[in-house]
Amino acid sequence: MSEDLRARLVTAGVALVAEGTGELSLREIARRAEVSHGAPRRYFPTHRELLAAVARVGYDNLTARVAALPEHGDPGRDLLDLARLYVEFASSNRGMFELMFRHELLRGNKEGLRDASKPLFGVLMKRLGVDRPDAAVVAGALWANLHGIAQLWLWNSLQMATDHEDLDAMLRTAVAAYTTPAPC
Repeated sequence: MSEDLRARLVTAGVALVAEGTGELSLREIARRAEVSHGAPRRYFPTHRELLAAVARVGYDNLTARVAALPEHGDPGRDLLDLARLYVEFASSNRGMFELMFRHELLRGNKEGLRDASKPLFGVLMKRLGVDRPDAAVVAGALWANLHGIAQLWLWNSLQMATDHEDLDAMLRTAVAAYTTPAPC
């Protein structure tokens, strides 16, 4: 079996996630890759490891898109661009977004999903422009806020709770909370 087959299996998994079929079994991925149902086990001893490899593609894609955003030199504007892209990615790649953050995939896989998230976090920290000892904490809080907004928006929970349909207003408010000086 070649690395090409490994890539075909991951590509098949990515396609299934994009289609939103909900069927991400080893058997379905193998069928889509046109290999025997046992073939994935040669590269991915567990179903979770194959799903982690698929999720890794999502991290790589999101990180590349975020890193390619133009910088304006204004942390508020730069972060708002990032926030908008993050939520747009979550919305247009819902299955992948949910797969990327499945807790059981983040732990104990050979694909290094935790490490795959570090470049994304690095871009967030750079755009935040925070030069202080707790910069990682501030960036982590902002990421959690943006992730929560994205997920709650997808579930329609924010719209119902706030009776507000302006997603951009939510993002601007979140970004402003992290780019204005905190009260002492």
